[in-house]
Amino acid sequence: MTAWRLWPRGLRARLLLAFVLTTVLVAAAAGAASAGSASSSLVDAAQQRLTKTVTDQLGALTSQLDYPPDQDALDRLRSALGPDTLVTYAALRSENGTASRLATEALHTEVRSRQRLVTQRLSVDGVPWLVIGTPIVITALDGTRTPSGIEVYSAHDLTGVRQQTDALTRAAAIAAAATLPLSILLALLAAGGVLRPVRQLRDTARRLARGDLGARTEPKGADELAELTMTVNDMAESVQTSMTTMERMRNDAKRFAADVSHELRTPLSTLTAVVEVLATTADGMEPDARESAQLAITETHRLVNLVEDLMGISQFDAGTAQLRLEEFDVADAVRRCLRARAWLGEVELEAPDGIRLLADRRRFDVIVANLVGNALRHGAQPVRVRVSTSAARVFVEVTDHGPGLSEEVLPHVFDRFYKADTGRARTPGNGLGLAIAKENARAHGGELDADDIPGAGARFVLELPRNPEAR
Repeated sequence: MTAWRLWPRGLRARLLLAFVLTTVLVAAAAGAASAGSASSSLVDAAQQRLTKTVTDQLGALTSQLDYPPDQDALDRLRSALGPDTLVTYAALRSENGTASRLATEALHTEVRSRQRLVTQRLSVDGVPWLVIGTPIVITALDGTRTPSGIEVYSAHDLTGVRQQTDALTRAAAIAAAATLPLSILLALLAAGGVLRPVRQLRDTARRLARGDLGARTEPKGADELAELTMTVNDMAESVQTSMTTMERMRNDAKRFAADVSHELRTPLSTLTAVVEVLATTADGMEPDARESAQLAITETHRLVNLVEDLMGISQFDAGTAQLRLEEFDVADAVRRCLRARAWLGEVELEAPDGIRLLADRRRFDVIVANLVGNALRHGAQPVRVRVSTSAARVFVEVTDHGPGLSEEVLPHVFDRFYKADTGRARTPGNGLGLAIAKENARAHGGELDADDIPGAGARFVLELPRNPEAR
């Protein structure tokens, strides 16, 4: 977990780190391999040189020996070969320096058994040594070679060779370290080349997310990034086409609703006048005729309300809805709204006097009427309206004790023409009341929210600023 946290998260940082690590590791591996090869060559060359020196010396001295040799002969041979030399013959030994200590029993055994020159490298107390062991062979005039029984062991200090190999290793390490700045520079160039198209795609995606559907990135090259760029451009083109089509259809639908509503106002005004005359004479009609007349009157009023609501919605869609602000007492405005619709006896009102609000009184009345009417139609008694205030806001809360708002209904409760019970097509209302209430609340800089109170019913909370001009 700790190593994962230390690993950089940014793509640029990961590319840089991976490139630098790869370059340094390759340089270090190459340096170590070359240093090792050079060190091995140095040691082999030193061993060959020392071995040749010993064999040349012995070649010049063996012809002067008497066989079998005595102690004096062994001493002369050992002295001629130099320091750190051991010469043995049967029980006789002539030695100086460290040769007798360095020449192991295994080396002695191998020299006697193989009757040829044998070398051994070892380290004693941190000092590297090369021990050369060789038998002296007597060569007769006819070329016959006979072991003389004399064995020579010569030890040579390889400290100088080790110092040379250490110097090579240090040089390789310095060379690997010297590649670090260059690798960082190359990594920056490579990361820039890789990440530049990625950043351009990111910027394009951000512009698309902000609503700039014309944002595009020009593809460069023919690699995978160019293919990704073309794919993103194709996606953006498809989204732009779809959004343009949807926007045109939405505007056409809004324009159609506004035009139809406007065109229906005049004939509906005439029809309303006729219906009012019909209402005054309905009591004198036969029962069947009176029922038909009442149905015509009811449906005409519904149609008039629908047209009025459609015209109100079209004003919000077109951005032409205007507020006529005036200061009024909120409790008085709510009472007037309930009294005008004969709801005072059906609604419990908790509204202290003295709460002043600067708002469009007509639109405020529409909001309260739609909320209370919705509670009375779809909820159950008691229906309560509670007015409260804070330093800068006014709250109007409408609650009922009906079935409440289910999880399926709640997200759509303010949608236009939405009805929770699709089978009740003839229920009062046209599905626009709550949508109009929310639009009016937003026009004041306020908000209208709905939620479900478990065991109590639905609750709608209207929140308006005391002074919308101070927003």
